[in-house]
Amino acid sequence: MTRRVAVLDYGSGNLRSVVRAVERAGAEVELTTDPDVAREAAGLVVPGVGAFAACMAGLVATRVPELVGRRLAGGRPVLGICVGMQVLFARGVEHGVASAGCGEWPGVVERIRADVVPHMGWNTVDVPPGSQMFADVESERFYFVHSYGVRDWTELAALGADGRTRPPLVTVAEHGGDRFVAAVENGPLWATQFHPEKSGDAGARLLRNWVETL
Repeated sequence: MTRRVAVLDYGSGNLRSVVRAVERAGAEVELTTDPDVAREAAGLVVPGVGAFAACMAGLVATRVPELVGRRLAGGRPVLGICVGMQVLFARGVEHGVASAGCGEWPGVVERIRADVVPHMGWNTVDVPPGSQMFADVESERFYFVHSYGVRDWTELAALGADGRTRPPLVTVAEHGGDRFVAAVENGPLWATQFHPEKSGDAGARLLRNWVETL
């Protein structure tokens, strides 16, 4: 079975490494600016590098928040990577300026409180039981490049507490004594703060885990 994946190009940077990595994971991949292609693909990847506000501006200009919302309402998988994960939260704060995010999850993206920032390099992650995303790579290291993250995930973890929906699985990492969200699995919406496309065999396996859900 062919699994078609659209990698969204909204001006956030060089995306060829993401395309190649998802192709190696077993998908037929198209890098696209076309909302129809992104809407109809079996899976959608929302990458992102740089500043939260700049990425959100590109997303809003191409009406991506509405596209993501429609896909999720229909149970169609979406994967956010790096700033592509951050923009799924309610808002981001950079240099004292707050910007609205897509609002799929509650939470604030803020500067990591560590002596050395940006956080750049390989880190282990604290994976919750039952993770499908991290199947067979729970104890591996993944590659991070970022200065901002979600440091308070209490509201996120409380989603589904009413018993009507499954709560999201929140994976956490630590840098310089500060803990932050490293990944989230929430039904058809998965996201990673790290770069699976730059994380060697572990990242390749994680991407295969996602592609196999399509």
